[in-house]
Amino acid sequence: MPQERHYFMVACAAPWRRCGAAAYTLPMKKVLRSLLLLAASALAAPALSQSQEDAILLVAHPAFRDLEYRQTVLIAAPAPNGGHVGVILNRPTKRSLGSLFPEHEPSKKVVDPVYYGGPFSRGALVALVKADNTPGAGAVLLMKNVYLAFRANTIDHVIETTPNEARYFVGYVGWRPGELKSEIDRGLWSVLDADVEVVFRKDTDGMWEDLLQATRRIRASLSY
Repeated sequence: MPQERHYFMVACAAPWRRCGAAAYTLPMKKVLRSLLLLAASALAAPALSQSQEDAILLVAHPAFRDLEYRQTVLIAAPAPNGGHVGVILNRPTKRSLGSLFPEHEPSKKVVDPVYYGGPFSRGALVALVKADNTPGAGAVLLMKNVYLAFRANTIDHVIETTPNEARYFVGYVGWRPGELKSEIDRGLWSVLDADVEVVFRKDTDGMWEDLLQATRRIRASLSY
């Protein structure tokens, strides 16, 4: 599993502002404190996909012991660089967006907790957005009407206009070209077609167990 070599946690003068990398970040002390809290609180019937061209759900193998990905479910899709990009779907934290950015009033309207999305750029906020059209510059289309937004102005627009038509994550997951296919071939992940209802499932407790059982049922049916 890839591990990011250089995190871009940029110190800003205020809890909520645009920084040089055009991503939402927190002041360094708040980043470190928030990440400790996020990490602690995060441990808290689709068809099998045959294609890497569209978004897929990745269900971690039960023997996958890496703590970053143990019993996780991810959404992943092709990225412009030829690799893949995605987020962990089933690691909600106990922090609200409003508590992370107390000076930004619109973020207090977000109902769902912030999720831990993955080890890449843990000091930055990304958003998984439900929208008929692209929510803004830099958003990556994962599947029909679902985008992954990285840029501050795009996330800002989503929060101010449709705050609860998105899910917000600290960090994400990225794969170099060919890396995800290699992991799947090695049996680290079971692969399902992405489904918007699963992607935005409200109660993620039991998500991994449910989808693991789904993959087993599908394999059993294919064996006859």
